[in-house]
Amino acid sequence: MAVSTFNQFIRLLYSLIIPALILSGVLCLCLLLLLCGLRLWLQWRKNLLIPPGNDGKKPLVIAFFHPYCNAGGGGERVLWCALRALQKKYKDASYVVYTGDTDATAENILEGAYRRFNIRLKHPVKFVFLNRRYLVEASVYPYFTLLGQSLGSLFLGWEALTKCIPDIYIDSMGYAFTLPLFKYLGGCKIGCYVHYPTISTDMLSVVRNQHAQFNNAAVITKNPLLSKMKLVYYYFFASIYGLVGSCSDTVMVNSTWTLNHILSLWRCSNCTSIVYPPCDVQTFLDIPLQEEKRTIEPTIVSVSQFRPEKDHSLQIRAFAKLLAKTGGQELLPKLILIGGCRNLDDDQRVNELKKLCQELGIEKKVEFKVNIPFEELKKLLADATIGLHTMWNEHFGIGIVECMAAGIIILAHNSGGPKLDIVVPYERNMTGFLAEDEDGYADSMAYIFSLSPAKRLQIRQNARQSVKRFAEQEFEETFLLSVEQLFK
Repeated sequence: MAVSTFNQFIRLLYSLIIPALILSGVLCLCLLLLLCGLRLWLQWRKNLLIPPGNDGKKPLVIAFFHPYCNAGGGGERVLWCALRALQKKYKDASYVVYTGDTDATAENILEGAYRRFNIRLKHPVKFVFLNRRYLVEASVYPYFTLLGQSLGSLFLGWEALTKCIPDIYIDSMGYAFTLPLFKYLGGCKIGCYVHYPTISTDMLSVVRNQHAQFNNAAVITKNPLLSKMKLVYYYFFASIYGLVGSCSDTVMVNSTWTLNHILSLWRCSNCTSIVYPPCDVQTFLDIPLQEEKRTIEPTIVSVSQFRPEKDHSLQIRAFAKLLAKTGGQELLPKLILIGGCRNLDDDQRVNELKKLCQELGIEKKVEFKVNIPFEELKKLLADATIGLHTMWNEHFGIGIVECMAAGIIILAHNSGGPKLDIVVPYERNMTGFLAEDEDGYADSMAYIFSLSPAKRLQIRQNARQSVKRFAEQEFEETFLLSVEQLFK
């Protein structure tokens, strides 16, 4: 009786499993046929959209995916320098930039690149304007933000792909989920420049240890169950992120810190290299090292976009503590916050920082310089004594390099790129200072101001010599070497 029941159970199991397997096979075959059809359709559109040149051959199309190309930050400097380097070497190619800056014209964008970075392209660039950039805005996804933005980038990438199908696709802004789209449907060679991994082992560690951060709310850190659920979500996302990133034919990272994280997540060591971002070092090295005048109000400057991870509030609170320490001095320092605003969220962030200054009673000693031209930036750096940076695990820090090249004593966060690549000894000599919290920053600023002019001059000179390895020429050479295999 038992044997008969068991046999009936097996037959029932087979009757369920076999149809399910057949159905799954049919669905997989349909999906494969759909993807093949989409690829053939895209190749047909490519032949239709890109006419042959005068010699009868179609030009090589190189496209950069950079939805915020008009933002004016360090990532945008990489974009324009990369384009300039490629145009010098591959003059006959056609260049495309996918952007969501629909409120600007091509002329506005190119003029902005010249005004902010002193970069002028010698050959034409075609801008493909994307209408669905809102799909990658963090504000659209109050929960599961990383996953939402990444899935949103798939739809934005699809819009880009249907408007222009390139031969070489380079993601220069960190939207890794678009890579398989362009590789397997667009048939493109894939390159990417990673400024900051979408998720990192440090982020996993923050959630695991229940530490509150700008991307890990206190309501989650205080609840063990929510923390465990978020950790599972992060591990799931990290595994998918590793799969899509591994679609790259060549991977460039901007620092040792980013390299370590990408290698642990993407497992693509054979095609990954460090390409330090281009810094306009020479322009700032041309600023003469002026003798410090005791009769002039000392200034502290910060150069970074007004994004939440830059932690400008830490700068303001540390500066307030510095003023409390030096209240009896005749000439109190002034803090100047220099940065770009990408959208309304950034504008609102600046307003909140101004309110914080009022709450601390230091609004008269703090100035905000938003989206200023390059020449004004140079003048502000030429007159400053200390350059301030407070982002935890900054991937690199172009603003730090610019401050050091301009002859400013840098005080950066003791983590990430600043710690591993930039504020490091030069020929065993000090090049700057590192700190982690409000008291550490306040004490370090007070110590720097207490140094003799001769000692400060020595540190400034060491820093200037050390940052020459981040010059634009160095970037062009290493960038072209890294992308060379995409052109074979």
